[in-house]
This record gives sequence, structure tokens and C-alpha cells, in this order.
Amino acid sequence: MVDVLTWHRSIQDKLEQKAIDVLRSGRFVMGSEVASFEQEVARYLGSSHAISCANGTDALVLSLHGAGIGPGDEVLTTGFTFFATVEAIMQVGAVPVLADIDARTFNMDPTDLERRITSRTKAVLTVHLFGLPADIGAIQSICDRNGLMLLEDCAQSFGASFQARKTGNHGLLGAFSFFPSKNLGGFGDGGLVITHDPEAAQTVKMLRNHGSTRQYHHQYKGYNSRLDELQAGLLRIKLEHIEAFNAERRQIAQWYRELLQDSDVVCPDDCQEHVYHQFTVVLPDTFPNSRDAVKKRLAAKGIACAVYYPLPLNKQSALAGLVNGCELPVCEQLSRCCLSLPIYPGMTREQVEIVAYSLSEELQRGQAFA
Repeated sequence: MVDVLTWHRSIQDKLEQKAIDVLRSGRFVMGSEVASFEQEVARYLGSSHAISCANGTDALVLSLHGAGIGPGDEVLTTGFTFFATVEAIMQVGAVPVLADIDARTFNMDPTDLERRITSRTKAVLTVHLFGLPADIGAIQSICDRNGLMLLEDCAQSFGASFQARKTGNHGLLGAFSFFPSKNLGGFGDGGLVITHDPEAAQTVKMLRNHGSTRQYHHQYKGYNSRLDELQAGLLRIKLEHIEAFNAERRQIAQWYRELLQDSDVVCPDDCQEHVYHQFTVVLPDTFPNSRDAVKKRLAAKGIACAVYYPLPLNKQSALAGLVNGCELPVCEQLSRCCLSLPIYPGMTREQVEIVAYSLSEELQRGQAFA
């Protein structure tokens, strides 16, 4: 799905030199690399404050704390996302409430979102899934009408924009992940919280460091959630190239659309604000077990593909006691038919052709035996 060696080939020498520099510095936690990265990433994203942390899940938890979300509060989010989104809500003692998604974008459907608001709803945590910004305009209007806070899960959307503003800047806080496969992927785990609110920023800074701003003086029960110097240094190198990397992803997505236009799959719409963390298509739901069969036959040809996500959140056993009776028909339909294809910087036109032609061939074969 992601060939990181190919992706990093053009900057490998810079990455190796940075790693050596950090090792020789003797400073490995909360040093100059972290400080510089936070300044540089804030400038790139257009945010007033950027606070790094240990991973993307912690970024979500710290964002919820920074927004004052706690026990008894309801937080509305999408039913079609990685489990960490709702896991973070539960970690702060709040209750996740799930909304259905739009069939074309895989993002939260604002109409369904609004009808699920109750007197206990305190915030909306929107997810920019697969690199495509959610309909922030409509979601923000809903939040404004109902007195709700807007938070953003940007784990898959680093560098994406909505109306010329990078994701993460539209709500009170935005959370990012630097897991290796992400658009700005690190070399281990890493996360980031951004905000324009100085009070929220100060809270997040304290919480990531045991609730402290002064050594051995603690104002809150916090976390040990700091980004390593080595990760920060390597991310600084990759940040310099993020626009070029995302442009490559858009080109690969365009090749896929061109090559699959006469097939039976539904491709993501062409959108310059999309950064294509994943290129996820929808297969025809016309014969039993079609996706699993296609996936297995592609794997036999040495072609990777993945399912994000095979089980929507309303069907997860960890949420059984919280979402009883929650019906999300679009989430459930797409979870049966979606398939993500390989996409990463450095992927060639020839490789995209192999994937696209093989997928089309297997779909035709499957239809023939339906």
C-alpha cells in the first residue's frame, strides 16, 4: 500500500544526516528540534499554536481536554472512521454519538449530523477522511446554530485545505497523526495539536507533560505524551517537501480516475483540496463476496489493497452499550463495498496502470461468474 523506501529516496541523504545530527547532539526529548518543528509546522498550517505529542490518538485526547470536554458530554462524530476517533472521546469520559456519511465523500453528512443533536451535545468532532476535507461550511453553521464547539480530526488530511485554509484551523482545535503511512509520516509514532486559542494551547502543553509547565510543579493530572527529538528532526525534513509529495498524490489519483473511468468502480471526485491519503473506490455490490474475492486475487498478483473500514463504528463491540439501535445505512453499505488502492509519492504511472487494469480485469471476471 505504501512503499516508504521509494517515497523517501529523493531525501534519504538528508534524513540520514539529520538522524546523525540528533544522535550527536545528546538531546533527545523536548529540545531544539521539537521547538523548531512546532514553529515551522504552525507556519505551514497557518495556525497560531502547534503543540507536538506522542501520537495521533493522544492528539485527539489532548484536544478534547483542551476544549473542556468531559464526563457526561456528548460528542457527535462520524460512524465511518478509525476507532481512535471515538476511543479518544471515551477516554475523556464523554459519550460518542455517531452520524451517517455522505456516499460520495465518505465524510459526515451534515443533515444527519444535525438531527442527532441533543441537549447533552457539547461538540462536533469532524473527520477529514482519506484526505478530503469535510463540509466544514455546513458543519460550522450547524455548530453555530446550536452553540456547539467544532473540533477536527486531521489524522489523514495534513496539507488539505477548505476554502484556502488548512484543515485543523476551522475548529477550536485540530489533531494530526504522524504515523509512518500518513501524508506527513514520521519514522514511528507522533502527533500534533493546533489551535488559535492561547488558553487551549496552554492547557494542551501542560497536559502533554504531566500537567506541568514548571519542573516538579503540577497543575493537572496529565500525560507523558512528548514528541521525540529524532522524530521532530526527521519530520522537519519531510515538511519541506510536503507540497511536492501531496502534488504527487493528486497526480496518481488523476491517473487512477483516467484508467478506471470505463470500469464499474466509483472513484473519488476530482478535488484540488483533496490530499489523497487514500484512494478509495466503491466496487459494485452486485454479486456475493465480490470485494473479498477481488482483494484475494489481486494479492495473488502481488498487488496490495486494503479495506478502510470493514466494520462501521455502530457495529463495533466496544461501543455496543453506547450506540444501541444506531442505524447508519450509508456507513454500512460503503463498508461492504469500499476498497483502497496503493498510493504514495514515488509511485509510477506504470504501477498505477498495473493496479487499475488488474482491478478492472478481476471485476469483469467476477461479474462473469456472478
